[in-house]
Amino acid sequence: MLRISNVSKDYDGFNAVIDLELTVPQGEFFCFLGPNGAGKTTTIKMITALLKPSSGTILVDGRDIQKDPIEAKRRIGYIPDTPYLYEKLSGREFLRFIGDLYEVPRSEQDEALARYFSVFGLMESADKLIENYSHGMRQKLCFAVALMHKPKLLVIDEPMVGLDPRSARTLKNLLREFCANGGTIFLSTHLLYIAQELADRIGIVTHGRMKFLGTTEDLARQLSRQASLEDLFLELTEDGRAEPAEPLPASPPVAAEAS
Repeated sequence: MLRISNVSKDYDGFNAVIDLELTVPQGEFFCFLGPNGAGKTTTIKMITALLKPSSGTILVDGRDIQKDPIEAKRRIGYIPDTPYLYEKLSGREFLRFIGDLYEVPRSEQDEALARYFSVFGLMESADKLIENYSHGMRQKLCFAVALMHKPKLLVIDEPMVGLDPRSARTLKNLLREFCANGGTIFLSTHLLYIAQELADRIGIVTHGRMKFLGTTEDLARQLSRQASLEDLFLELTEDGRAEPAEPLPASPPVAAEAS
């Protein structure tokens, strides 16, 4: 479903991502881990065509994200760590707006609104302006909108930011259901328990390079000891604590993802 081939990204001599190779098959829950500045966000922005790779190719369901961005993006649902929304729209109006951009029929928009607004407890706030939403409410609205057009690939950056425990449990169940129904997830998080609980495989990057790819059991075998993912992660990335933050442009509004 996702194929990253020999992808690099340079910023005036700073190598944010170096020769990244990764295949995520359909139905897999993949977690992308690494210290701050390791290249995770740069990779996500290249997958979603918000950044252009310096070299290499990225395919989403066989569509090149640079050569055929419209068709590739139709297959992607993207949830950034900090939602950028149109604050003078209500939650309902925002869902309609994005649904129309993706050419989702109104009947399917109604179904998505009824299901996801109910699941996330947003129904009472559906007609309130987004400027009055909390961060957690904005995050839940992003998930509702991202799932509406039935993407094949969900790209998620720090999904639990701002969510209360009940909403986090609801989201984890939705993500499991998404993969069980044939969807694919590429998720970046600093919450290692999320990766240990949900991921089929993990990838760990440091200094822009993939340092490990496999299951948590594979990682334990590689490091020749049984331990929590947190302990294994810290051992593997102990040389990455002082790496510089990657320079990135400001994120555009979520609505731009459908263009």
